Amino acid sequence: MIPTTNRSIPRLSWKFALDITCILLALPIWAPLMILLILVTRVGSPGPIFYRQERVGLGGKHFSIWKFRTMQASAETQTHEHYFHELMAVDRPMTKLDAYGDARLAPFGRFLRASGLDELPQIFNVLCGEMSLVGPRPCTPNEFAHYEPWQRERVNGLPGLTGYWQVNGKNKTTFNEMIVMDLFYLENMSILLDLKIMLKTGAVIAGQLLESQQAAQRNRTEGNRTKVERGGIPTSVPGTAIRMGFETDHPTNTAFENKWTAIDPRVNE
Repeated sequence: MIPTTNRSIPRLSWKFALDITCILLALPIWAPLMILLILVTRVGSPGPIFYRQERVGLGGKHFSIWKFRTMQASAETQTHEHYFHELMAVDRPMTKLDAYGDARLAPFGRFLRASGLDELPQIFNVLCGEMSLVGPRPCTPNEFAHYEPWQRERVNGLPGLTGYWQVNGKNKTTFNEMIVMDLFYLENMSILLDLKIMLKTGAVIAGQLLESQQAAQRNRTEGNRTKVERGGIPTSVPGTAIRMGFETDHPTNTAFENKWTAIDPRVNE
């Protein structure tokens, strides 16, 4: 475990009380929804229902988060790890790899990720005191090992299911912008701010679902266009590139885009 800071890291009693209150009040909503998603995951793709992954929590302490599995059971994870490491190094928005088309996704995987419902089992991490409903998203130990000293300050608070970064740009922001937002939240935590973030999360999720559907439609359109331009060559041929535009004010990095847009588009068919 890499040390983060010499200052003490308090656990806020009001935060745990707020989390428990919100979870209990929302129990009639999230409990049936979780049961439904368990059935969907089981029917949609063979393999385990849940996916467990080691993450870095408060003060750099490691813990395991739980998620609904959104990838094929045999999917490799190195592609995502390499992709994120490059995002950390370049000044690019943190567009999800899913946006380019990812053949590793299981049925309903795109929807679960776009809606954030794959994170729903982390309610139990909150109940165990390992997470909060609001806070910086927990990173993996491998990612944390590449953090600069100032970036490690983001683990001076409990990681969250949602947070200030998630409702203020999320994948349209760069890695360093995410860190700055996380640090801003940690310096300004309050009951009112947490409630505002929770309320805003629903609208953000709706927007993410709309963007996901639009991206899938663009992929299908580009795939059909490629098929015509290539004289009828099926777009399911591995290695066929789909060119995705980045709708952002950040400087263009053509080499970076080209590298990660050469993804097998069969997932979008």
